[in-house]
Amino acid sequence: MLPASQTEAGVSPDFGAIQKVMIVDDSRLQRRILAASLKKWGFVVLEADSGESALTLCQSDLPDLVLSDWVMPGMSGLEFCEKFRALDSHQYSYFILLTSKSEKQEVARGLDAGADDFLIKPLEADELRARISAGARILGMQRELSQKNAMIEAALDELKVAHDAIDKDLMQARKIQESLVPELSRRFGKSQLSLLLKPCGHIGGDLVGMFSPSANRIGFYSIDVSGHGITSAMMTARLGGYLSSKYFDQNIAMVKHYDKFYALLPPEEVAANLNARLLADTGIEEYFTMVYAVVDLRNGHLKMVQAGHPHPLMLRQDGRAEFLGEGGLPIGLLPNAQFEQIETYMRPGDRLLLYSDGFTECRLTDGSLLDEDGLESLALDCAQGRGGAEFLDDMFWRLTQKMHPSDGMDDDVSAVFFEYEGP
Repeated sequence: MLPASQTEAGVSPDFGAIQKVMIVDDSRLQRRILAASLKKWGFVVLEADSGESALTLCQSDLPDLVLSDWVMPGMSGLEFCEKFRALDSHQYSYFILLTSKSEKQEVARGLDAGADDFLIKPLEADELRARISAGARILGMQRELSQKNAMIEAALDELKVAHDAIDKDLMQARKIQESLVPELSRRFGKSQLSLLLKPCGHIGGDLVGMFSPSANRIGFYSIDVSGHGITSAMMTARLGGYLSSKYFDQNIAMVKHYDKFYALLPPEEVAANLNARLLADTGIEEYFTMVYAVVDLRNGHLKMVQAGHPHPLMLRQDGRAEFLGEGGLPIGLLPNAQFEQIETYMRPGDRLLLYSDGFTECRLTDGSLLDEDGLESLALDCAQGRGGAEFLDDMFWRLTQKMHPSDGMDDDVSAVFFEYEGP
């Protein structure tokens, strides 16, 4: 019972999150005593004489705090607490069981049922107010956390919508980038040229391509733009236009003679033209590496420029393998950069592999990199009885089997494979 001197003492405190209190007790007198004190403290008070009637009331009017007697006829306070916690509600309410039981085992049963606190009868006003204040602090923090969680969920929903839109755009961008390489394999008389392009994400910064303005001459290239993602992919789209396989009048690797036919420019001139164009575009910080080669199919004469790209690998018909080139500067770094041309002859049965550093810098299961020695071994193994797209597909598959499992593909992988079989 609450002493009158204590119930009237002091100014009503601010109980924050607790505004509405439900008293559940089969004793009308106990409910009146509690209700009188609670109303003086500024609470809205609801009363129920049993657990059953309290549950019915909670369906339409959920309280912030429940004060329930433990021992009641019919449904006990413990059972009521369990059913109260089972109500479908997004709002958490603080629950205090009123009991004459003080045994630890009984307290544990109450906690298991969902009670937050206990008060031992007879009640004292100061202790009741202190317990309600403690409950108000806990309930306030819980509701603040719920509000923040709701804000986070709303933000995540917005992010998901944005992510889905970006993902859709990237899928379309991938289709556009794939259109830059309309053919993955093409025969030129007896010879064959095959392409491989495997971005590590939706889109990538690698580009491969080929074009042939006449029956006996072909040009092909392997490009790797600095960085990853959208910016690099946009740069590959621009370079794909500069080296178009469909519109020779836009291809800067060609020149038109007598308004009748197109001829391939020397590789070092093509590299210099690309370098000048890239540096002339203000605001562009990207650069790229490249190997660009032209072949005269009549005699196997190969001219090539290496601009910072990995060394091309020549697989000779007699089983020898050799890396070509001296490295060179990437395109787009320095004005008036000089690019040196490499020349050699291919004999029938010789094969040339251009590739991006996605091969040589792939981290293997033992933590090492594939490097040039590993690439040479991989190429020689795959070349046994294989050619064309099958050779490149086998190289890529074997590379994925060697990758470190925690890394996967962290860089784009691309390659050009030219097989010369004579005029």
